[in-house]
Amino acid sequence: MYQFISKSEQDTINFAYEFAKNLKIGDTIILSGELGSGKTKFTQGILKYFGLENEISSPTFTIVNEYNSDNINIYHFDLYRLADIDEFYAIGGEEYLQNGICIFEWGEMIEDILIKYIKISFCKTLENDNYREITIKDYSKEG
Repeated sequence: MYQFISKSEQDTINFAYEFAKNLKIGDTIILSGELGSGKTKFTQGILKYFGLENEISSPTFTIVNEYNSDNINIYHFDLYRLADIDEFYAIGGEEYLQNGICIFEWGEMIEDILIKYIKISFCKTLENDNYREITIKDYSKEG
């Protein structure tokens, strides 16, 4: 487990940029936190690392946005509007998992079907309402 205190949106973007340096095809990231806690800014930092910083838009109504850089596909999901895991299967969500890097906002509903993933939680701090405590945990299930 790793924790980081972000003091601004730019801190979050910069932290995610550094985090992205270790990502590879097949990596799955669950972003967890209340509305406005920094999930989309974190995704923006990942996309910036891959040269896609001008591409980001929230996939709230489309469920998934696909980004293609020269050597990797990044799939940014927003599962907030899905009722349950069956809707995830209905959109073919599991087909994306091995084809690039998958980033899931509100992805808690799919944690049970994942074998290996990184969960990043965003919480406002007591110290300052604009600060975010970002916690990273790596999960692997023995199969």
